[in-house]
Amino acid sequence: MPTPRLPRVRRLAIPTGKPTGMPRGSVRARLAAARGWVRQEWQRAEPLWRPVARGLGWVSPLGYTVLGLGVLAWWAGARWGWTELTMLAGAAFVLLGACLVLALGRTRVEIVAEVDPARVTVGDPATGRVTVTNVGRTPVLPLLVELPVGVSAARFVLPPIGAGAEHEELFVVPTHRRGVIPVGPARTVAGDPLGLVRRSVDWTEVTELFVHPRTVALESLGAGLLRDLEGSVSEDQSLSDLAFHALREYQPGDDRRYIHWRSSAKAGRLLVRQFLDTRRSHVTIVVDPDPASYRDGDEGSSALREATGAREATLGRTLPIPGQALPEVRDLETAVSIAASIALRAQRDEQDSTVVCGRHTVVRGTPVRTLDLLARVEPEVVALPATAATAAALAPDTSVVVLVTGPHREFVDLQRATAQFGSEVRAVVVVVDPLAERGIRHGGGLTLLTVDALRSLRVALAAGVSAP
Repeated sequence: MPTPRLPRVRRLAIPTGKPTGMPRGSVRARLAAARGWVRQEWQRAEPLWRPVARGLGWVSPLGYTVLGLGVLAWWAGARWGWTELTMLAGAAFVLLGACLVLALGRTRVEIVAEVDPARVTVGDPATGRVTVTNVGRTPVLPLLVELPVGVSAARFVLPPIGAGAEHEELFVVPTHRRGVIPVGPARTVAGDPLGLVRRSVDWTEVTELFVHPRTVALESLGAGLLRDLEGSVSEDQSLSDLAFHALREYQPGDDRRYIHWRSSAKAGRLLVRQFLDTRRSHVTIVVDPDPASYRDGDEGSSALREATGAREATLGRTLPIPGQALPEVRDLETAVSIAASIALRAQRDEQDSTVVCGRHTVVRGTPVRTLDLLARVEPEVVALPATAATAAALAPDTSVVVLVTGPHREFVDLQRATAQFGSEVRAVVVVVDPLAERGIRHGGGLTLLTVDALRSLRVALAAGVSAP
């Protein structure tokens, strides 16, 4: 019996998704060529679209509203044949075009804006002036000049200025709060009386007005609580210094100048003097910028933590102040003033000083640099031990560290912060608490000085020498 033949199985081709026509490389090449052509044509047409884009940038939100209403009225009039709407659209277009024409033209002037003095203390008057000179050959029509000052702006409507003439305007900058106030740029504003088009041209750069914190005059740091006239003695032994320690037997290589001949003659062998290393006075000041550490900082701290996030705050990251204005923390301002007073006194005593406050640091600075730095201080959420570690790294030769904070900072954080400098460094913690009595106490290896106001700092530091 013959064997039956099985039917022949046909193999089907399963598509793999890969293109079978144009190679992928050629597609990419064509797309790149198309992008290059579009870019080239865009650059070639720049003389045409650049003025249009500049003109559209002059249109104010009110102008765009009028333009939108005009387009909507034109569409509705053409759609339903309403002649009134078509006339309204034409009026809107003509009005906007006339306003653009009024904004055209070149103003040939020179503007100088300056503030004198550039550095003031909180509460001191700061005045400025804007001088506008017409450098053209024709008179300048009444002109509006704007000068941003901080979060506000000063506006001056200048009268007509003849050819070659100048006009001066004075203004006063409020300095009731410490900080750095940006002034400028001065700009001229041209447009229409309705405010549909506004063309502004900047003429000056931005200048900064430094409002320094208040300070009080302190006694020399060689006496009182922060006495450190000749530096502190360390446990490191050496053959050349000021603090005599002991005598030891001479060894080959020792400097013969330090041989104590009288003791050597009595002992019958050579003896050399041995010293303990002393360090030059270096005062390091660490300011706690966290508003939660102070009594009146609860509102500002809540707004700051909501803006930056509680998780980042617990990680100890230094976070910048958010864009919105926060309530002023007066106790923090007192802490900044205390730090400035101590730093200036140390610099007058020709001692090295380092100031660290959040993101801002200055090492061995001059009085002007120190006050400029403290003028920039803003509330921040920080980890105090990490800030102290930064200060210890910047000033490894610190002999006295002053930590300025508020009553809400945990005592454990204070110990961890001062421990970053080592046990041989004298640590003083100044607590700003307007509701507490002025006093000094010792505990946990720290000296805690409580002050209720800036005016109490001088008496508190001077009385610290008699404290137990």
